[in-house]
Amino acid sequence: MNLKRRLFSLLVLTVLAICLLAGCGKKDSAKTSAVPLTKVTLNEVAHSIFYAPMYAAIENGYFEQEGIDLDLVTGFGADKVMAAVLSGEADIGFMGPETTVYTYNEGAADAVINFAQLTQRAGNFIVAREKQDDFKLSDLKGAKVLGGRAGGMPEMVFEYVLKKNEIDPSEVEIDQSIDFGSTAAAFSGGKGAYTVEFEPSATALEQEGAGFVVSSVGVESGYVPYTAFSAKKSYLDAHKDVIQSFTNALQKGMDYVTSHTSAEIAKAIQPQFSETELDTLTAIVERYHKQDTWKDDLVFSEESFALLLDILEDAKVLTKRPAYDALVTDEFARQAK
Repeated sequence: MNLKRRLFSLLVLTVLAICLLAGCGKKDSAKTSAVPLTKVTLNEVAHSIFYAPMYAAIENGYFEQEGIDLDLVTGFGADKVMAAVLSGEADIGFMGPETTVYTYNEGAADAVINFAQLTQRAGNFIVAREKQDDFKLSDLKGAKVLGGRAGGMPEMVFEYVLKKNEIDPSEVEIDQSIDFGSTAAAFSGGKGAYTVEFEPSATALEQEGAGFVVSSVGVESGYVPYTAFSAKKSYLDAHKDVIQSFTNALQKGMDYVTSHTSAEIAKAIQPQFSETELDTLTAIVERYHKQDTWKDDLVFSEESFALLLDILEDAKVLTKRPAYDALVTDEFARQAK
């Protein structure tokens, strides 16, 4: 009996020793793998599936891998995002790069510099009140269209598309009094014959029977530098390592969407759009995929910047053409990995 007790005690001690060693091993491993995270506040112009690569980077943990604790805030408008960046409330802004041109031309002492371009096409769609299988842009002549805020990329690219198709914007009754984040609700409430909407608003209008997508502004416009990430020059100069890590995470998100199916992308970003059914989310991602919305890299080229200035000039909102080097750097995007 004593021998049995001694054997049992020895067995218990052995098991305890193994458990302790295993526990110590895990703890040491956790210590060595832990990376101190740097808090970065990012203010986005809107929360849209249009920006899937960024959300893939968030949900797949790429920012944490790069040592960044990302705080994502939705500004609901490029003007509000820019105000947050200028005030220091946000470290990085994500918006249409036209806003950086406006700020620069107004004489900002600390220019806001674009360092990464995310989308290369417009992400909005023309939604009609009734189904139109044979829709033509000329159908918009004489019609009231909710186009978004005057001077914003959605409205200006819409006018750019009209002119590309030899339609004078004055022939269309464009309502510029409603911010693009509120146009879907206004359209659903009875305003306008057409509206220009991002996803998921365009699909939501279809699902409630309030409208039908009849054309893609992104397909009609061709390649345009629609959205970019930017920060004050002082922040870029003082936090080069943070900006590089941030851009690396974005590039991983871009690589993910270019190498995975729409269903896989939708599943990855669904936590960002919990109110949207997975099937609907997949269909929207596929719609953006098909029109070549996202770039392979994040480089904001000089050619793209020149096109942006052309669009602003054409819209008569440009007072002078800033130099590419004054408002864009490709240093971080080219080194991203």
